[in-house]
This record gives sequence, C-alpha cells and structure tokens, in this order.
Amino acid sequence: MAPAAAVAQDARGQELAAIRGEIARLQARLSSVADESRGLSGELERTGLSLEIQAKRLEEAQAARRLADAHLRRLGGAVAGLEVQLDEHRRALQRRLTDLYRLGRQGYLRLLLAVRTRRQLLPAIRALRYLARRDATLLSRFIDTRAALTVERQELLERRRERQLWVDLESERHGELARLQKKQALLLSQLERRRGQLSARAVRLADKERKLSNLMDFLAGRAPASLAGQPIQEFRGALDWPARGDLEQRFGDRREPRYGTRVPHNGIALRTVAGLPVRVIYPGKVVFAAPFEGYGPTVVVHHSGRVFSLYAGLAQLGVRQDDILQLGQTLGPAAAKLYFEIREENRPVDPLDWLR
Repeated sequence: MAPAAAVAQDARGQELAAIRGEIARLQARLSSVADESRGLSGELERTGLSLEIQAKRLEEAQAARRLADAHLRRLGGAVAGLEVQLDEHRRALQRRLTDLYRLGRQGYLRLLLAVRTRRQLLPAIRALRYLARRDATLLSRFIDTRAALTVERQELLERRRERQLWVDLESERHGELARLQKKQALLLSQLERRRGQLSARAVRLADKERKLSNLMDFLAGRAPASLAGQPIQEFRGALDWPARGDLEQRFGDRREPRYGTRVPHNGIALRTVAGLPVRVIYPGKVVFAAPFEGYGPTVVVHHSGRVFSLYAGLAQLGVRQDDILQLGQTLGPAAAKLYFEIREENRPVDPLDWLR
C-alpha cells in the first residue's frame, strides 16, 4: 500500500474510533438522565440525547463506509495488479510449455543426448540445470500469484459485504434520525403547550389570590378595631386544626421548577374526608359567609387581636354573617379539600405556626 493511502486509511480508522467513543459517552449520559429525569421535560431531554446518539451512529456508519471504500479501492488495485501478474505468468508458462512440446516426449533428455563430445557435456548439463530452475521458478510464481489472487478476491468479497452492511445501516439510521426529529418536534410542541397551560393556571391562581386579598382588605377595613376577649396571639401554637386531614400544600408562594412560573399560596391546603365537620379555631365573629369565586363556600372569622381566619372549600355553609362563634363551633361540612388561612392585621402568616 502506498504511504499516502496508508496514512489516509489510518486517519479514517481514528475518525471511526473517535465517533464510537463519543457514542459511548452519550449513551452513558442517556442512562444517567433516564434515572434522574421525569415528566415531559425529562422525556424531551432523553429524546435530545437519543437524537445526538443517532446522529453519531449515522456518522459512524458513514465513516465505516468510507473506511470500507478505502479497503475496497486498495483491494481492487491489489486484485487488478495480481490479475495482470497472473496473466503474464500464464503467457510465459504457455510459451515455455510450447517450447517443451516442440522438444518432443524426451524433452530435456533430448537436449542432453544431442551432445556429441565429452567437452560439450558439462555446458549442456549447466544449461539444462538453468532451464529446469527457470521453468520451476516460472511455475512457482504462477502458483503463488494464483493463490494470492484467490485470497485477495475472497477478502474483496468480504469487504464488499461489509460495505453493503454499513450502507444498509446508514439508510436505517437516517430513518431513525428522522423519527427522533419528529418525536422531538412533537415533544417541544407539547412542552410549549404545557408551559402555556401552567402559565395560564398561574395567572388564574394569582387572580384568585388577588380577589381573595381584596375581600380580606375590605373585611379588615370595615371590621372594628378590636373585639372583646383575650387576643388569639396568646394561644399561638396551641390552636386546634380546623379539620382532620392530610397537609397537601404548605404556606408560601411556590415556583414551578421546570417552567419558572410563580404560584401564590397564602395559606395551607388540607386533603379531608367529605362530610367531616370544619370547626372555628378560636372564638370570634363571622364577617363573611358566602360562596366566593374560585373557592366555593367560604367563611371568614374575625378574632380578638385583629386576626382573621379563613375557611374556603366547604361543602356547604353552616353559619351566617355576624354570627358570634364559640371555640370549636362547626362552620359546615368539609368537601374533599379545605383551604385555610390566618391573617394578622390582614397580613398572611403561616397557619402551622398557630396550630398544634
């Protein structure tokens, strides 16, 4: 093989090895993402990595096909050269066999018998030895060239099969790449739609919270400066829960980590059993008892110490505005979920700091 061709072939081999190393690295990342990521964004990330891997696999098939093409060119040249050599050896051997045929059945012996004097015998023997050695070399070259040609032709056939395999893989990987690109486009569309839904939901929740805050501002503004009795602050941390249930959402604004949307949350949400009683946490006066947009039946109670407690999401109302409530009095039956707030001087505070 020519030095330039050998260098080019070695470079193609290095290119193929580098591509395969990159595929292995991407597959390791894909396994890691598969273990860690969940949901639509995780699926999009996994699809993106799969797309990178498939693109690299396509590069691998193309690089391997180029390498196979280089092998085929080299082997094709070698086979062509050997075919020329074999043809030359064949013609030389045919000419020699024709010469021997003309000598007759005795061949070399006839040349020896043609010697007439003893002085001619030694040169004749030398000539015979030369001719025999030349003919043996000629025959050996013919046989060796034919054997080498058989080997090279077999390797050429294998390389052609190998190239066809990589051509088929290249076509297959083109198809897989197109499939993954379509999947990625679909996921991006779904993700964009999901982001829009979450953004709209955040807007709706913010609007609900704004309306509720406006209501509380209004109620606080018209409520008396104080109510008779011990301030509720003296019992902070010792108050009973408004209903039995599981804490589903804590106090405080929440930020959706995937999409960055901010969702206000000025109270706590309890997952309750429908029909269980919802009780007031401390004596006070009902300043609001009516359905409220986005929350359902809602009760707001004013307590001594300028503190308000809010109970939203009741199944139905069991009290009326201006009712004076005793500790633990029932406000109405619970629905499946209860929203509960405490506001001190109309400022939202964490209810968990007040309940025991």
